[in-house]
Amino acid sequence: MEERLYPALILDALRSVRYPGNGKDLVTNEMVEDDIRIDGMKVSFSLIFDKSTDPFIKSVVKAAETAILTYASEKAEIKGNIAVKFRQEVKKPEKMLPGVKNIIGVSSGKGGVGKSTVATNLAVSLAELGYKVGLLDADIFGPSAPKMFGVEDEPVYMDEVDGRNLIAPVEKYGVKVLSIGFLVEKDSAVLWRGGMASNALKQLIGEANWGDLDYFVIDMPPGTSDIHLTLVQTLAITGAIVVSTPQEVALADARKGISMFTSDKVNVPVLGIVENMSWFTPAEHPDERYFIFGNGGGKRLAESMGVELLAQIPLVASICDGGDSGVPAALQNTVSGEAFKTLARKVVEATERRNEQLPPTQKVETH
Repeated sequence: MEERLYPALILDALRSVRYPGNGKDLVTNEMVEDDIRIDGMKVSFSLIFDKSTDPFIKSVVKAAETAILTYASEKAEIKGNIAVKFRQEVKKPEKMLPGVKNIIGVSSGKGGVGKSTVATNLAVSLAELGYKVGLLDADIFGPSAPKMFGVEDEPVYMDEVDGRNLIAPVEKYGVKVLSIGFLVEKDSAVLWRGGMASNALKQLIGEANWGDLDYFVIDMPPGTSDIHLTLVQTLAITGAIVVSTPQEVALADARKGISMFTSDKVNVPVLGIVENMSWFTPAEHPDERYFIFGNGGGKRLAESMGVELLAQIPLVASICDGGDSGVPAALQNTVSGEAFKTLARKVVEATERRNEQLPPTQKVETH
């Protein structure tokens, strides 16, 4: 089996190195910056010292190299790849959503594949599992969360937090929800230029009282647009989920969506694919399957792109009824309800695996 390196291994190795100044290991002493990069067996990262006159710089760097070769892999290419920085030069930017552990983007290559249904039911299922969950409906030109949660007529209030007035998300089914749909007339078309839409979205992210969350689910617009760019420039997204149907045209667009996230510029890990409307199952015959849009397309796409197929969601009337009535399918004891619960468990597993094996996502820098 091919030997692989990942950030958790590097951090474990660096825990064996003590800083002579106070006897603490490098990780506990917060001397390892969040910039571990791994390319095959090449490892690079930065060590942070208080000042440039620190007498232990050379010895600590050498000890760190030795620790990685000893405890991570003797094949690791580490010599000369440890950068040295000084604390007064390292200004940590104020983190957006400091109380949020994981940010999950739910995207689709094209409209009409049920992305918002998946995002809504994923959020509700995660809350059912006991997690603290928020949902941002960032589908700015077709917001559907207010209807799906049955909160279309809810007024928007403000909370005062540490002297700031913040938008209070609507809470329903254990999920904190905000949508651009709360800020416009529900029967009016949203005709905004890209900049106006992006500013509204930033307000819903940075000027809202999201508090502490385990999962912050973002229902992204379909396709690729300015809004996607705004999101990856505003937030460090933990991972993306791409929703498709088994149809070849939808799969082709999903492939483009995956490529967008994994491109060098964006570099957001794809947690997996959700194949929606995988087959039709009549409510009165739950064991019957009719493959209306094709069979197995999502699985083939996942295999060809090297990502996980997280779930296959059947097409049943209860999903549509749930979306229209404001009671999501995930809360119902049906075939589709079970499928969304399974999806939530898979997303938790994929997120934990991603956090163990990959460094934190970085925001896309604007130039």
